[in-house]
Order: sequence, then C-alpha cells, then structure tokens
Amino acid sequence: MAKENKQVILAKDRTHLANERTLLAYWRTALAFFGAGVLVLKFFPDGVYGIIAELAIIFGIILFVYGTIWFFVYRKKINKT
Repeated sequence: MAKENKQVILAKDRTHLANERTLLAYWRTALAFFGAGVLVLKFFPDGVYGIIAELAIIFGIILFVYGTIWFFVYRKKINKT
C-alpha cells in the first residue's frame, strides 16, 4: 500500500511538471508572436503588414492570458485528485 501511495505522489508530481511545461510553451509562443509583431510594426507601420503586426501582437497577448488561465485551472484540477 505504501508503494501505491508513492506511485500516486510521483504521478501527481509528473503531472504538475507537465502542466508547468505547457505553461512555458504557451508563454514562449506568445512572446514569439508579440516580438514578431513589434518587429514588423517597427519597420512596416502602415498597410497590410501593419495590420498583420497588430494582429500578431494581440494574438500574443491573448495567448499569454489563455495559457496562464489554463495553467491555474488545471493545477486546481490536479490538486483535487
């Protein structure tokens, strides 16, 4: 029985680590979109490229917020089990 309990704890730890890796992946992707948008906006502020750059910046911000919310929701679910 003690071995089962240890396995459950280790499985929970692995799940927490996977959740953290997923959060970092969301943040990394959001930063890439945001940075690319700022870079393009700096060199091409007008026209189609400017619009695409603004959309990339907005998408990066949304992705950052979504990933953060997702992390806390699933962390709460993991802790409940």
